[in-house]
Amino acid sequence: MFTTLAIVLLLAVAGPGQAALSPQLAPLAFLVGEWVTPAGEAGGSAGTATFAAGLQGRVLVRTSYAEYPATSSRPASRHDDLLIVYAAENGALRADYYDNEGHVIRYAVQAPSPGQALFVSDASPGNPRYRLQYVLAPGGVLNGRFEIAPPGKPEAFSPYLVWELRRTAPGAAR
Repeated sequence: MFTTLAIVLLLAVAGPGQAALSPQLAPLAFLVGEWVTPAGEAGGSAGTATFAAGLQGRVLVRTSYAEYPATSSRPASRHDDLLIVYAAENGALRADYYDNEGHVIRYAVQAPSPGQALFVSDASPGNPRYRLQYVLAPGGVLNGRFEIAPPGKPEAFSPYLVWELRRTAPGAAR
């Protein structure tokens, strides 16, 4: 009976056919699943973000894209990116971000409270600093926020993008 209960609980957290996240990554399990930004939100863009356990739960992988409609000042475009979250050798959570524009951002990652994830890039003289936040809001909405601090002012973050994501299917992966 205990074994059956353990399997049921594991499937409830990880979903069928998906590895559970390692204990270090477990506070980020609320992100696992496929999320969508409906057209017309987030500045007129539409897109998806998928968070999945990888390497038998040792990494959390986000793949996402946003499609931006043409405006009078720019053509339609698409932004694709990849984020890999992992536990570093010292046990601290880190993440590496890559996108189709050639950006690479290295983040320190924290889960300050349940349903929250905070990614902050290291301060580096002469370079901007980045902060990415996810907060699971009531009703299962995932709020995202990307901020930039200018070179020389590593704590002066200003919003660059703010968006809402919704699960593609109710009751999908938790």
